[in-house]
Amino acid sequence: MPRPIAFGLVFPRRFLSTTAGRMASASNTPMEDLMRKKIANAFNPTTLIIRNDSHLHAHHAPMRGSTSKETHFHVTITSPEFQSKMQPARHRMVYALLKEEISQEGGIHALQLKTKTPEEEQREKERQAQA
Repeated sequence: MPRPIAFGLVFPRRFLSTTAGRMASASNTPMEDLMRKKIANAFNPTTLIIRNDSHLHAHHAPMRGSTSKETHFHVTITSPEFQSKMQPARHRMVYALLKEEISQEGGIHALQLKTKTPEEEQREKERQAQA
């Protein structure tokens, strides 16, 4: 099965937000879809990967009784907007963008971020190729 292209890069289908089928009906991943839209609009990323890890934490005490299936995310963002900013500043940018989703009841409980510039991503790929 061919993989769709997003942001100029090839991504497995599970990393893309809405598809034609989802657009016709209510989304099963409204928080992820909202995060993807906000991040894409704010940072114009060359790479954006959002992984929902909520199922790995459903048994934790704070999650008992929660009806949300979208509380824990691992997000990788590569964007030129991060140029000349240290990791803490980049993370603050993302947290500020998602402040409402983090503060709402049943919203984002945990957010693991990996933020890079396109140059950092390229260097990482070159190191991996040499290994």
